[in-house]
Amino acid sequence: MDEKTISATWPATLTTPRLLVRPAESDDASDFRPLWTDTAVRKYLGGPVDEQKLPAYERALGRLLYVFSVIETSESSFVGTVHVDASSSFAGRREISYSFLPAHWGRGYAREAVSVVLAWAFDAVPSEDPTIIAVTQEANARSCRMLEALGMTKIDSFIKFDAPQAMYEARRPA
Repeated sequence: MDEKTISATWPATLTTPRLLVRPAESDDASDFRPLWTDTAVRKYLGGPVDEQKLPAYERALGRLLYVFSVIETSESSFVGTVHVDASSSFAGRREISYSFLPAHWGRGYAREAVSVVLAWAFDAVPSEDPTIIAVTQEANARSCRMLEALGMTKIDSFIKFDAPQAMYEARRPA
């Protein structure tokens, strides 16, 4: 894949022309905290994480599989995260999720990072299912557009957390 490094092992470090996508570390907790507490970031994710749960999130951060910190390389700044759940609550299917800091929205970082992690995950994250899914609230138009721009296809709509959700599916590129 041009200008992208894809590794079939974990931990994996991936690169794009503008981003370093590396395994999240315990020391990243202060960067992740706004992703868990910012109302704009959490608008379509059930709201901010309860303050009392944050220490547990922080302790677990460096031990979780397939959780990436996304770093913008020219500024060496943390911009967000991408995660692949190897066995999501949707019939054990691989699920990709992401969140990015509002100061970095609209720059294409999410699309770039999710794209490289998605390509990597087809080989690196074991599954009997040949697809990878993503779920977002239907009201999150920006997320829906990004998933469609990545070539993902909407395959389902359902209500969860009292809101209409859209499930998208990616198939391994031919």
